[in-house]
Amino acid sequence: MHRLLALALAGLLLSACAPRFVLDRGDEPLRESVLSGRGAEKVLLVNLRGMISDAPSQGLFRKKPSLVEETVAQLKMAEKDQNVRALVLLIESPGGTTAASDILYHEIAAYKARTKVPVVACFLGLAASGAYYAALPAERIVAHPTTVTGSVGTIFLQPKVMGLMDKVGVEVEAYTSGAHKDMASMFREATPEEKAMINSIIADLNGRFLALVKENRPLSEAALAEVATARVFSAPQALALGLVDSIGYVDDAIKTAKELAGLPEEATVIAYRRADLPDDTVYNPYTAQAGGEPLRLVDLGLSAAPATGFYFLWTPGQ
Repeated sequence: MHRLLALALAGLLLSACAPRFVLDRGDEPLRESVLSGRGAEKVLLVNLRGMISDAPSQGLFRKKPSLVEETVAQLKMAEKDQNVRALVLLIESPGGTTAASDILYHEIAAYKARTKVPVVACFLGLAASGAYYAALPAERIVAHPTTVTGSVGTIFLQPKVMGLMDKVGVEVEAYTSGAHKDMASMFREATPEEKAMINSIIADLNGRFLALVKENRPLSEAALAEVATARVFSAPQALALGLVDSIGYVDDAIKTAKELAGLPEEATVIAYRRADLPDDTVYNPYTAQAGGEPLRLVDLGLSAAPATGFYFLWTPGQ
């Protein structure tokens, strides 16, 4: 704890502008917050923001629910309220792990099937890879004019530490029950056979991703082939391919959701929060108390390497 506090203090001293803190309040129950409109019929806004993971994240002082856990909790709460007539997903994410992205897809699709509530996805600055995967159940996808999306592909990330270990004179010797038990170890280079095995898994995972895109989006074969290159696209490029349905803003996505649900323009727009947020708007991504981003070690340039695994993730910085 002393080391963490020292790092936090160093970050404060080195920062050109003082960071703001969030009081987590993750143990508070979700409750409804009215953002605009009136009447009993509601449009619910749910934020999918940041790395898609089913693992809790570590704040400065406490663990916070994972994106999957928080999203599913909001869907379950919405399912109990028959006045929730439409759902808008506000997405700002580079994607995440393959399993967590698939869980979000499954939970959103299941909610839609059980409730018959129309779902609209609204892409903000970035909605790539697993974030696009999670949006596939939506009837409509609205991209912000400056959205970057796509990256429909699979990546296997594997940190390597052999060079560092050589420098410090440390070795790791593994005794295994099978020839491939330590496959993808960070302590040695992969063999050609192991690389072929990893690529076969990538092909299976990516085949599912592309199949879901084909099932849920009106793409031509030529467009699907372009999408399968796993490149990213601007909003106009995504619209031309059929990855998104229109270009607009959050207000346009909300309007589309109301139209799909047959709601009046003045229908109530809500979000679920864990604390009262003063001057709340549709652009507030937090369920906890407002005040800015919590200070993390990553903010001090000390982020750890990604865990070894398969991802639906756009990683231009890797």
